[in-house]
Amino acid sequence: MDFRSSDTITGPRSEDVLPTTVTAAVKVVIVGGFGVGKTTMVGSVSEIRPLTTEETMTQAGVGVDDNAGVETKTATTVAMDFGRISLSEELILYLFGTPGQERFWFLWNGLFEGALGAVVLIDTRRLEVSFDVIGRLEERGVPFVVAVNTFPDAPHHPVEALRRALDLPDEVPMVDCDARMRVSSRDVLMTLMRYLHSLAVPLA
Repeated sequence: MDFRSSDTITGPRSEDVLPTTVTAAVKVVIVGGFGVGKTTMVGSVSEIRPLTTEETMTQAGVGVDDNAGVETKTATTVAMDFGRISLSEELILYLFGTPGQERFWFLWNGLFEGALGAVVLIDTRRLEVSFDVIGRLEERGVPFVVAVNTFPDAPHHPVEALRRALDLPDEVPMVDCDARMRVSSRDVLMTLMRYLHSLAVPLA
């Protein structure tokens, strides 16, 4: 076989290389039930080509994975998604997207290690898949914000109704977003950063 130099991968793309000015990094995890848009959000907002571990769904998941409402989904994250955002020349934000199916939740332990906080993506068509996700974050004591991903056929509910349904404390921010849009996903992360800052700085 004729291997030409243009066909050989010799290292990361120049735009993926970590700038030499970076001196610190923070970590955020994006969580949610199966098919709520975690991979989409990481991909839309990451400044580098995101690392994904999506695999084609097979018969092995039939009767095990709850794909009600997302029956047309053909691929799923089996380990994690990974992306990166530069907050400044010295500080970068690492994004980790978790797998949605409950049978892969054992991977959360490693993904949450060292994380400052989390974004919980929800789909109002399947609100029930978010209950256990939020419960796990509360058990771990991980600060989080809730982002309502806007799907075209998803019903719209008032914020207070969603808060009651999720049993969400008043102080936890909840925002609408479109995970496909970079600006919208960025705004969700900024909401999380502001919330984390408010927790770190005591009120006068």
